[in-house]
Formats: sequence, C-alpha cells, structure tokens
Amino acid sequence: MKTSNDYLEGQLLVAMPAMSDPRFQRAVIYLCAHSADGAMGLVINKAIDSIEFPDLLRQLNIEPEVPSTGIRVHFGGPVETGRGFVLHSDDYHQDATLKIRDGIALTATVDVLRAIAVGQGPRRSLLALGYAGWAPGQLDTEIQNNGWLTCRADENLIFGGDLDACWDAAVRTIGVDPTKLSSLAGHA
Repeated sequence: MKTSNDYLEGQLLVAMPAMSDPRFQRAVIYLCAHSADGAMGLVINKAIDSIEFPDLLRQLNIEPEVPSTGIRVHFGGPVETGRGFVLHSDDYHQDATLKIRDGIALTATVDVLRAIAVGQGPRRSLLALGYAGWAPGQLDTEIQNNGWLTCRADENLIFGGDLDACWDAAVRTIGVDPTKLSSLAGHA
C-alpha cells in the first residue's frame, strides 16, 4: 500500500528524450496532484504564442491597472485547453486556492487574474491553459517505462522564465548531463 510519501505531488516530471508524444517532447511538468486516484500537472516550459496575457484579460472583461506584459500564457497540457490555471507562490490565497507544497499553490478561478491585473496577485505566477492528466496508475507505469524523470521543484525552475533552458536545467538538478541522455530506453 502506498503512503503519501510515495506520491510525486509538488515535484517535476521531465520528459525523457524518447518521449513520442509531441505535446510532451522536452516537457517539464509541475505535478499539482498525484494519488491513487491519478495525477494532474501543468507543463511549465511551453508558451502559447497565439495569445498574450493582456489579450486574455480583455477577453474576460478585466481591465489591467498595472503593466502585465511580462506574464506568459503557457500550454498547461492537452486536457481542457480552454480552462485556465494559475500556478503561483503561496503568498496569495483565496478559498479556491490549493496549497500544494514548498511555497507553491494553484488557483483556477478568474479572481486570481483580477488580483494580478490590479497588482494584488501572487509574487510569482504562471498562467496555463489546459492541464496534463493521468488515470490511476498510468503515470506510475509511464515512469517505470522510462517516459519521465522526476526531480525536486523549486521556484526558479517553475517561474524562471527561460523556457528554452528549463528542460536542461531540470535534468541537471538530478546530476545528469542532458547531452548524455539517450533516446533509447532499457531496463537493468
């Protein structure tokens, strides 16, 4: 029987080079939830270039009072791509906020966008449309089949901003040289 320590909530999943699904090639995913019921996470290193944060605010009839051009809209994953999630530092909290781990929280209501628009939002944040989801046991199987590496998450990896370097940086946190990873998988 698994204990809460056996789950990966609050950690990063790093796609292995052999990842065949193009939506997840070189993806780094922050795991917001992982239990016997399945897993849910947000891709943190893939931006959606077709929409800017101020445009999204206007679509939601939110008028920003502070400059918000530095906030990128991310591809959070292929599930419910019209739904928004804000992964953020836990200095911001409302009733609908889920505190995850190590100073990171998740809010999926429009109220957090309103707070960001008026300068009262979290200190650090990442807006994602959609999420990555796994059925019970599915993620565990993918990890066992060498689809993903796992590593400790920290704010600089999550909110650092250099999306192109995020995958390499995540791999390096576990002491692996990314150039040494093979696209061929095997079992010892």
